[in-house]
Amino acid sequence: MSKPIRVTMAQLNLLVGDIPGNTERVIETALKARDELNADLVMFPELALSGYPPEDLLLRPSLEIRIEQALKRVLDAVRGITLVLGYPRYRDGALYNMLGVIRDGKILTEYAKQCLPNYQVFDEQRYFVAGTKPGVFELEGYPVGLSVCEDIWHTAPVQQMKAAGVRLILNINASPFHAGKSEQRIDLLSRQAQDAGCPILYVNQVGGQDELIFDGGSQVVTAEGQQAFSGAFFEEALYSVTVDPADGSVTPEQPSIAAPDFERSVYDALVLGVRDYINKNGFKGVVLGLSGGIDSAVTAAVAVDALGADRVEAVMMPFRYTSSMSVEDAAEEAELLGIRHSVISIEPMYEAFMASLADEFEGTRPDTTEENLQARCRGVLLMAISNKKGYLVLTTGNKSEMAVGYSTLYGDMAGGFDVLKDVPKVLVYRLAEYRNRISPVIPQRVIDRPPSAELAPDQKDQDSLPDYDVLDRILELYVERDYSAKAIIAEGFAEADVNRVVRLVDINEYKRRQAPVGPRLTQRGFGRDRRYPITSGWKPGE
Repeated sequence: MSKPIRVTMAQLNLLVGDIPGNTERVIETALKARDELNADLVMFPELALSGYPPEDLLLRPSLEIRIEQALKRVLDAVRGITLVLGYPRYRDGALYNMLGVIRDGKILTEYAKQCLPNYQVFDEQRYFVAGTKPGVFELEGYPVGLSVCEDIWHTAPVQQMKAAGVRLILNINASPFHAGKSEQRIDLLSRQAQDAGCPILYVNQVGGQDELIFDGGSQVVTAEGQQAFSGAFFEEALYSVTVDPADGSVTPEQPSIAAPDFERSVYDALVLGVRDYINKNGFKGVVLGLSGGIDSAVTAAVAVDALGADRVEAVMMPFRYTSSMSVEDAAEEAELLGIRHSVISIEPMYEAFMASLADEFEGTRPDTTEENLQARCRGVLLMAISNKKGYLVLTTGNKSEMAVGYSTLYGDMAGGFDVLKDVPKVLVYRLAEYRNRISPVIPQRVIDRPPSAELAPDQKDQDSLPDYDVLDRILELYVERDYSAKAIIAEGFAEADVNRVVRLVDINEYKRRQAPVGPRLTQRGFGRDRRYPITSGWKPGE
């Protein structure tokens, strides 16, 4: 007679490429699950040994040797518990996204991922060969189904397992975050569990990897499609659940954690993305220009929440057009956040540049050239501080600005990580208000005042752009949903606004190619998601 099985889901934050380090994390976690949590089986995320996504590291000739060494280390080190572990592995000259079931020094079975995603941020078909056989193994006398991430989003693998009579499905994941993703996952798991007629245990990795954020949120769903357990988001954790093969019941050992609301999920994703990018890449801290505006204010708050105030430095770099309000607000925010704050005027260096360029500019009138020169002076200062102190420069441009090119190459775009790269301007304000509800760190005047780059007298963003609520909606339709200009106009937007915005998006692709990476928050960010040619004769009207 089958006995209940205690399963631990290991929601881990692993480091891409650190195969030895990830291997030791797997061993340490497996032994903890066995000795402290009394688990019979422990599940790890997809490609846990290599980290996800390993990208072209998968093409390195030494990959096979390193993975085989890692597997041997696991096989030698862990006894008395079953491991469900993800890793890349060669078979007959082909590379597979593999799941292995390991017990007492043996690989009992291996399952090759069948559904290889090749859309949005995924390009697994570049590296892997798709498996064709169902993943099923026997645990305590009953069949258990095995699947890897994308497999659970498709019908065929689930039907294969159902036909094999599985009583439980284990699904290991490296599923990246975008706003609203958690609701999509639970709806999907509910449908698939009901279709398969058995519970699904879903474990997801957590952590920041370049522009991708993995949010965790591991799940347990009953055979009836009910959510039995939900794990935490944006943090590591080990979760245990007891499964009874006799009746398919699942009993979580910890209380569920509610999914965060929209603003909190986005803010927490930004914090995790900054923390992991800085820490995993070995930077001492960050430096940013604190202008007294909303974008740099939110960026500074995220940085402090991610790293602590002692690892964040802010620099106010005023010019003749900088208002006293901006200087005061930047100083107040720095004080509220407890960060080091300095003021360096760009006036002397700007004048030196203009003097050197006097002959070149003779006979011309001031235009955006002089405005861009101000931004580039600031970029030089921040990069110098970065080089001297080992601090990464955080840029502060939001998605709305990046879309239409409202930014300066080698100026405010100079830096290593753009925290708000996938955050539309209207959402920036919502995040500021959300953060202030936790504790007031952004002066209310910063939130209330009209946005301005302050590169010219009395300049306002809306002098050259539609109102941000209009701009952001047009950008959502064009960038994220692929509407044509004609289709956007049909939604009720002014033809002149639409044509202008669409043109700005298209002609500024060259800038975005040179922009720093930043956390992906939407289903289509600038970067891995959206790859448009710079040189193109495409007409966006239809």
